[in-house]
Amino acid sequence: MNNLQQTYQPSAELAVARNRVLRNTYWLLAISMIPTVLGAWLGVQFNFSFFAGSPFMGLVVFLGIAFGFFYAIEKTKNSGLGVALLLGFTFFMGLMLSRLIGHVLGYANGTSLIMTAFGGTAAILGIMASVATVTKRDFSGLGKFLFMGVVVILLAAVANIWLQLPALQLTISVAAIGIFSAFILYDVQRIINGGETNYITATLSLYLSVYNIFANLLSLLGIFGGDRE
Repeated sequence: MNNLQQTYQPSAELAVARNRVLRNTYWLLAISMIPTVLGAWLGVQFNFSFFAGSPFMGLVVFLGIAFGFFYAIEKTKNSGLGVALLLGFTFFMGLMLSRLIGHVLGYANGTSLIMTAFGGTAAILGIMASVATVTKRDFSGLGKFLFMGVVVILLAAVANIWLQLPALQLTISVAAIGIFSAFILYDVQRIINGGETNYITATLSLYLSVYNIFANLLSLLGIFGGDRE
């Protein structure tokens, strides 16, 4: 009997700890939307442009800043500074999103498209997180394949800077939505199974998935549903 109690208590404590990480991750993810929206709004208001005349150079500088944030967040993930850096990163990503937002707002139904993209992204997040929570299937093996998919998407996006192929852009957007949706499934299950125990790192991973789903979904909606009237 004592052995059963000793086994149960660590298991129960472990479950509580995992639930705490998941809860804190969801809360921080929700809070991270505030600086993202603020950054996007300011970017639209001030017509923010990041090396618009040189897309490749803009991509290089963007990746340099983004990976700088990743490094700093990882180093400070066990402190309040990690939260501040994460929120700073989400503000920066909001600025980067402002050009797409401004373009879509140029459509007569731009606001409706943005809200549709937001609703679609929220639905994908809810569905994938729910599946990860209730399913018994192990998705841990997806990590390497998903990472390879992101690398392929990034390379294709770089190539399309020069190729400017609409069909390739559509393919990239559709593939990105699928891959980052699967990443939500993968990341949430990692938290539930104890593979990720830091809520700041977990939030960063989920945020990147949500951000990319929204941006690519909005891009597709603008292409197929934008009304110039």
